[in-house]
Amino acid sequence: MAEPESGRRCGFVAVLGAPNVGKSTLINGFVGSKVTIVSPKVQTTRMTVRGICIRDRAQLVFVDTPGIFAPRRRLDRAMVAAAWQGAADADVIVLLVDAKAGVDEDTRRIIDGLKESGRRAVLALNKIDLVPRPKLLELTAALDREGLFTDVFMISALKGEGAGDLLAHLAAQVPAGPWLYPEDQISDVPLRLLAAEVIREHLFRQLHQELPYALTVETEAWEERPDGSVRIAAVVFVQRDNQKAIVLGKGGRRIKAVGTAARTELESLLDRRVHLNLFVKVRADWGEDAERYRELGLDYKA
Repeated sequence: MAEPESGRRCGFVAVLGAPNVGKSTLINGFVGSKVTIVSPKVQTTRMTVRGICIRDRAQLVFVDTPGIFAPRRRLDRAMVAAAWQGAADADVIVLLVDAKAGVDEDTRRIIDGLKESGRRAVLALNKIDLVPRPKLLELTAALDREGLFTDVFMISALKGEGAGDLLAHLAAQVPAGPWLYPEDQISDVPLRLLAAEVIREHLFRQLHQELPYALTVETEAWEERPDGSVRIAAVVFVQRDNQKAIVLGKGGRRIKAVGTAARTELESLLDRRVHLNLFVKVRADWGEDAERYRELGLDYKA
């Protein structure tokens, strides 16, 4: 198909991978700004986030999908369904594999799922700086034998190594057509939702073990002030009283630390002063709240 006179190209690129392989880090690096939260804990991304970047004459709309894993809860099922839907709707699929972890059960599940769907993908081996070259070549050869991948790239999303080559390749793969978003737009995530996600990221960083997966964050108020600043009020919902005590911390120190870190990051992202008020409430059934799934763009019935 001939390119339009402008020579512009535009398309959706779904980034699939097991939890914690570096999908959000890669997309934030491509976009040049934070559009999706990053945490050393797995299953951080709960919704499908679109990060938008321009390379040459191409506008790439990256779909940061939740990690694909064996679901246990309703939220898990909805997250995995969203990931597969993001792949089904995309023009190009990138499978990101942690080169150090290799082909684990979750990665195998994705490979098999792509084969069943008849879709091919670009393979990106991430964290190559942590793997000896012989092991890296062995893993590459094993994955190449799957017959699934059109191209292979070796990258370090954290350090940016090889990412430029991958981005250039993807820009050439998306179809010709007009751009879908303004040139200066980097995401389609509403600011209220972005604020809640930033707060949730800092809670993930402060808390340990299973508690982060028992909480969610909701922006209740967003008030634009005459001096150009913004007041944000957000609620952290947990499922039990003892979880509330953990989130608050002794004398409220933990939630205060989370608030300070989140406010500092939001001021950097929004480029203005932020007044952040955090509250912690118990809502045992938040994981069964259909409205919350709609807000996140997830299918409650998945």
